[in-house]
This record gives sequence, structure tokens and C-alpha cells, in this order.
Amino acid sequence: MNKETRIQKIQEIIVRDEKNPFGKMEIPWNDTLVSKNVYQIPLEYLVYNKYNGRILSRTQSLERQSYVIDVESEEGKKKIEELLFDSNESRNKTTQTSLNDYGQQKVGIITKDGIIIDGNRRAMLLNRGKKYEYFKAVVLDVTLDENPLEIEKLETTYQMGEDEKVGYNATEKYIKSKLLYKKLTQQNYSSNIEKHEPSKSAIAKIAKWMGEDPSEIVKYLNTMEVMDEYLEFLEYDGFYTQLDKREDQFLNLTKWLNTYYGEASKKGFDGYGDDDVDELKAIAFDYIRAKYEGKEFRILAEGQRPNHFFGDKEIWTSFAKYHNDRLKNIEEVEIDYASQNLNKHLDARDSSFLESTKLDGKISFLEENIRIHEEKLGYNRASDEPQKLVSKALDALNAIKTGHKSFANKDVQKQVEALGNKVFGMLLQKSTTRTLSHIISLLESLDLKNVPEAEQEEIHDKAKKIQQLGYQITKRF
Repeated sequence: MNKETRIQKIQEIIVRDEKNPFGKMEIPWNDTLVSKNVYQIPLEYLVYNKYNGRILSRTQSLERQSYVIDVESEEGKKKIEELLFDSNESRNKTTQTSLNDYGQQKVGIITKDGIIIDGNRRAMLLNRGKKYEYFKAVVLDVTLDENPLEIEKLETTYQMGEDEKVGYNATEKYIKSKLLYKKLTQQNYSSNIEKHEPSKSAIAKIAKWMGEDPSEIVKYLNTMEVMDEYLEFLEYDGFYTQLDKREDQFLNLTKWLNTYYGEASKKGFDGYGDDDVDELKAIAFDYIRAKYEGKEFRILAEGQRPNHFFGDKEIWTSFAKYHNDRLKNIEEVEIDYASQNLNKHLDARDSSFLESTKLDGKISFLEENIRIHEEKLGYNRASDEPQKLVSKALDALNAIKTGHKSFANKDVQKQVEALGNKVFGMLLQKSTTRTLSHIISLLESLDLKNVPEAEQEEIHDKAKKIQQLGYQITKRF
């Protein structure tokens, strides 16, 4: 059924039932509450709104893939129904049962040409249930094209209001705020005030429509900006499905960037620069991609200096180097933008990335890097409790299997030597007597019975050196 036929059919119902409507309902229209009749419209006269806030990330992602959704075709209708149902399957199943038992309880809103402004999900479930043939709705006096901004306002007020937010994919509100800002200002939002001074009036309008405080809308816009940068970083521009289940990480990262850019925060290590913040962002993108969350993600840069890697220069430098040295060896799967299921293809690509980070096919270096540097961070916190640290270090040394073949590895032996030098240095710094006692103990424990002939001359020379040093000490004291 084409647009003109739908307008005609819906108008016939309005004329027929105008004096005896199904009911009445007040809706906000042109900044005032307007009382409108409620009519029973046959489901076959209705068309889904493909830019419905509930599935915005999905339709935008499909269109980025050059997938054209013709909502007036049977194929387009089925695609929208699929997206609407999958947007919250468990809730839809519950609502489906309620609709089958009691019918449609909440009135929808449609344009005069049958496009559903509020009630897409309900109409989809009624169509799936096949028990009811009608949709109870207020009919606007305009088409979507005739007053797009007022309809956008109405849709947002109804669909993104407090009562409905629970049913939405977390990403939708960020995309919605971005698109509304662009419609209201005719330009893209930017948190960089040197490029663009954000419109306070536009933000205030969006806040009112979405039932939020303006500061919350600014947070949405700033976070969406980082989300878009993440997608661009991975060459996933516009594929918003790849933001799923990553909201908290983006909220944290956005807060960090706002805190650290400008090189003035006391929460970052001394002397950090914007280049370091850029590196923090790039590394955080890798952890977001791998879906690290909670404490494992926040330890990168959350809170006061002692609580995260970015608060300590030595730890951050080591952490970043470990990450970048291993990252450069990963070969990415080439993106097939022509894939029949690009969402699934990109998910598989992200899974392949995570698999490539595993050391010997076991633990990911992303996780190993956090473990190593979380321990260093713990040492820093306990630096004023030397007894605990020494005890922990001793336990670690006792756990080493010196008979294992890898213990003889040159690199391992160098580290053991460095460890010994560190221990001797600490002893020497605090007690010359203890250091000499330890040297005597070592000399007394030497096994000189089975020294290879090739080493005997070198041992003789070193013994003479020890004798000379001992003589100098006795001469001085």
C-alpha cells in the first residue's frame, strides 16, 4: 500500500469515527498539550519507522553497509520487525504474552500517512501475534516530511523518557543525542571549543525532550564523540553495533580524557603530556575492543595517582612498552565490507584479535600486562611497609625451581644477578656490617673441591682481589 492510499484510508477512519472515537489522549505538540482522538487503525495501514530510537544503532549500521531498508516493502517490514524483536528479546516475549491476553493497553502515535512515531514495538508484537487486526493510535495531522523536527521531539519525549529507557540498547541514547544536536544546530558536536562552541540552547532542548539534565546530555555527546573515534580507529566508522556491551568502558575513558588532556591534572604522573594521553586512549581502545571491564579496565587511569597505572611514570612507561611491543606483532584480519553479515564478521574479527594476544595460546598479554603492573602498583602502595615486601619477595624466591632447565637461561641468570646486586645494594646502603657478614657467609659456603681446572686461575685472581680489599679495610679500621 503506497503513501497516498494510506493517507486516504486513515482519513476515511477519522471522518467515520470522529464523533465517536475509541478514546481521547493528550500529547505534547508545538509546546502545548493537545487533546487528540484515539482511533483503531488496521495494522495493514501502518509503516514502521526505521529510525526508531530503539533500533537506531542497527539501522544506521546497516545503512553504513549500503543496505537499503524499504519500510514499505515486505522485506523491509520483516527486517524492521527482526531488529525490533532482537533489541530486547526477553522483554518482548513478556510483552507478547500480555498483548495476547489483554490486547494493546498503551496507545500509540502515527502520522497521517501511517508511519508509527510511538509504538513500533507494540505494533510489531501485534503483527507477530496475529490475534488483533487493529492498532489504537492518535493520528497526527502531518506526515513525517512536513514537520520532521516536531515529530522528532514528540518521538524522543515518548520513547526516550524515563518510563521507556529500560527497554533500549545502551548505545541508542548516545546516537540519538548526537543526531538531535546535528538536526538542531546543522553541525556536528565537538567537545573541542576551539573548533566549535557547543550550543547551550540545543543541549537544553535535547535534555528536555529526553527527560534529562543538560549535564547528562553533554556527557552523552562527549561519550559519543569518543565512541565515534573508537570506530574510526578500528575502521568501523558508522557500525554502531560494535559498541554493544562497552558503555561503561567508554564512560570511564571519556572521563579520563576530559581529566588528563591539557596536562594539568594531579591525577596523572608528573610531567605527563597530551601525547601520553593519546597513548592512554589508544591502549584503552584495545582493552575496550577485547571487552575488559570493571576493575581490570579502571586500573588503567581511574582515581587518584596511587590507584592506577597512569599515576606513576615508571609503571605507565613499562605498561605501555609491554603493550606496544607485543601489539606490533599482531596481524589483523582484513575487513570484508561486502560481507552478508558484517556485524558477525566484525565480531569474529574482534575475537580473532583477542585470540592473537594470547601467549602460547593461553593467557592474553593484555591480562598478563595488567597482572604484572598491578603487582608493581601494589608494591608502590606498600613502600612504607618494607617487612611485608621483603617477606613477599622471599616467598617468591623460595618458589623458584632452580633445577628447572629454564633457570640456566642466560636472560634468567642476568635477572638473578641483577636481583642479587639489588639486594646487596640495599644491605650496603643500610649496614656495612651485615654486608660483610653476608660476604663471609658466601665465602665459607663455597665448594672448592670440584672446581674445573679451566676456572682455577680465574678463582685465584679473584681471591687475591678479595685479599687486597680485605687488607684495605683492616688498614683503615
